[in-house]
Amino acid sequence: MIATLQAAPMGATATFERHYKQPVDKVWAMLTDNELLAKWFPELRALDLSAGGSMIFDMADGSSIVMEIKDIKVNSILEYVWGNDSVRFELNPDGDGTRLLLIESISEITSHTAKDLSGWHVCLDVIGVLLDGEELRNRKKVWEQWFTEYTRLVDEFRFTRTNRG
Repeated sequence: MIATLQAAPMGATATFERHYKQPVDKVWAMLTDNELLAKWFPELRALDLSAGGSMIFDMADGSSIVMEIKDIKVNSILEYVWGNDSVRFELNPDGDGTRLLLIESISEITSHTAKDLSGWHVCLDVIGVLLDGEELRNRKKVWEQWFTEYTRLVDEFRFTRTNRG
C-alpha cells in the first residue's frame, strides 16, 4: 500500500502503514538490533538507543552522519532526525501481529523526496519479508516500480499545493 502524503504546518508528512504477522517485540528488534537492521538497511545502525542517543547513517564514502534520537519507548516508538526532517516508527499490537506506522516529517519537498519515499516503502516491505523468513529478490527493480508511483504522488502533491486557494 502506497504512503499518504499530507500538508503539514512546516512542509509535509508521509505516513506508511504496515501490518506484520509477528508480535511487536520481533518488529521492534528489526528497527533496533544492528544485526537485523543490516539485513534491511545496511547503511543504518543504532549507536545509543535512548532519548538524545543516536542512530548512524554510513555514507559509504568513509563518512557517516549521526542522527539524534528524539523519542523512544521500547516496543512502541522510535523517532530520530533524518537530515532536516525526522522519521517516527510507531508500533502497536494488532491481534497476534503488529501494526507499524512510519511517519516521515518532511520540511521541504525536493527532487529527492520521491526517492526517499520509495526507499522507505521498499524497506518496510523487506522487513515484512524478513520477518516471514524469506528474502526479497531484485530489490532495485521493486524500488524502481515504486519510484514511479511515488514520483506521481509527489507531483500530485505539488500540483495540489500550488493550485489550492
